[in-house]
Amino acid sequence: MKCVLCLMALMVASAPVFGGEYVVFSSGLKLRADRHEQSGSVIRLFYNGGVTEVPAQLVSAFEEEEVVTPEPAGVVNEHLVAATPETAALPSHDPASRDPKEMVRAAARRSGLPPEFVESVAQVESGFRPDAISPKGALGVMQLMPGTAKMLGADPHDTAQNIDAGTRLLRDLLVKYDGDVVKALAAYNAGEGAVAKYQGMPPYNETRLYVNKVIDTYQKAGQKAGGQ
Repeated sequence: MKCVLCLMALMVASAPVFGGEYVVFSSGLKLRADRHEQSGSVIRLFYNGGVTEVPAQLVSAFEEEEVVTPEPAGVVNEHLVAATPETAALPSHDPASRDPKEMVRAAARRSGLPPEFVESVAQVESGFRPDAISPKGALGVMQLMPGTAKMLGADPHDTAQNIDAGTRLLRDLLVKYDGDVVKALAAYNAGEGAVAKYQGMPPYNETRLYVNKVIDTYQKAGQKAGGQ
């Protein structure tokens, strides 16, 4: 529960500043979306060109996002990557954006996730190494299996696509499991089938160690940020 609450708080703190809305799930999890549409028992969440469908019963409310006036031209705010949804959906062409860590943070902001959370996953998965290959064949910074990358419409060998696809997958898993961070991370590591089979964390030592390590890294990042 502490992990879920921590993630909720950072999601609100790190969300983009342009207009949109927050989707409040029954667990208390908040995710940012540009807009939503409801069709019967299904709600479609639209964000940065992507669409996620969730059962309406998992959504408890929608909150309008406060619109912040952009800073005058020439003033740089390191926490803002874009002024409009259109530009937010596109990777920056700044040379600094080729830094895997910066690319992870940008992808997190585009998906409405806390950068520290996605950074923790990337750190544990690959140490931010674009050339990382696991014994099982997972590739890149976010350690995507070729089949998973194909399903997400991404080239796992392309660093930007690898990071973007892995971040989108994390978001979708958090939505699917109603903000349950443990289940989302377990599914990212062992697959959704394993989580369904065991109705939660699979009894795999590798997965348990992975989930604990990501959460520990994330909590330490939050403590460090809070001490600044």
